[in-house]
Amino acid sequence: MKIKQILAFLAALLAAIPAFSDEYPTISPTATYTDSSGSQHVEQAGGVISEQAPLTVRFDANPQNTAGLVVNYQWSVYLEADTVPDIVRYDEWMELTFTTAGTKSIILKATFTDSSGRQTSFSSEPIRITISESKLDFPNAFSPNGDGINDTYKAKEGYQSIVEFQATIFNRWGQKIYSWDDPSGEWDGTFNGKPVKEGTYFVYVKAKGADGHEYHIRRDVNLLRGYSENRAANNP
Repeated sequence: MKIKQILAFLAALLAAIPAFSDEYPTISPTATYTDSSGSQHVEQAGGVISEQAPLTVRFDANPQNTAGLVVNYQWSVYLEADTVPDIVRYDEWMELTFTTAGTKSIILKATFTDSSGRQTSFSSEPIRITISESKLDFPNAFSPNGDGINDTYKAKEGYQSIVEFQATIFNRWGQKIYSWDDPSGEWDGTFNGKPVKEGTYFVYVKAKGADGHEYHIRRDVNLLRGYSENRAANNP
């Protein structure tokens, strides 16, 4: 066979093969979430999200070039090292709240069916969600004197992955003074809108972490209105 005939044959063969172009159907899964500092992020397939619980994430398939096609979606959520999915969803998008410490992998499979019944399937790279173990602690004193330093009683900085929470302040006679149900909450040293006296109060905190750890914190709370950290620093 001459070279011209060979080239003509190859050209005809290539022309008979459907070309992959920008019109080929695709999916581009994303995970959108708000981190613990309040900033919003979007993670692509193949990415890793490391956060504390509770974490709410919206997953979107983001299909393209699907005109005239029937698209079936299957989101599979796997626990670390498992081969059978823990959760399966069949919508174009889904929203999940993660409340358990550990790592999970989320994989999207999409099947495209054309008018002739031909099917093409695509599975994405996993998006991995890692939830940290829990931490929670409380101080034993605060100074609500308006100096902008330690003016409220609240959890120590660094708490994380707390999925259940209740804190209550009592006076020395066991009277309930204040309570809050969010680890980011705080007590400003008042009762019914009026400042309480300087002295010793008590806090009871009942909470649960994403790792299953249960917290039962009972502690004295020393309310020191006359104390100033600036004054203490200047008078060691």
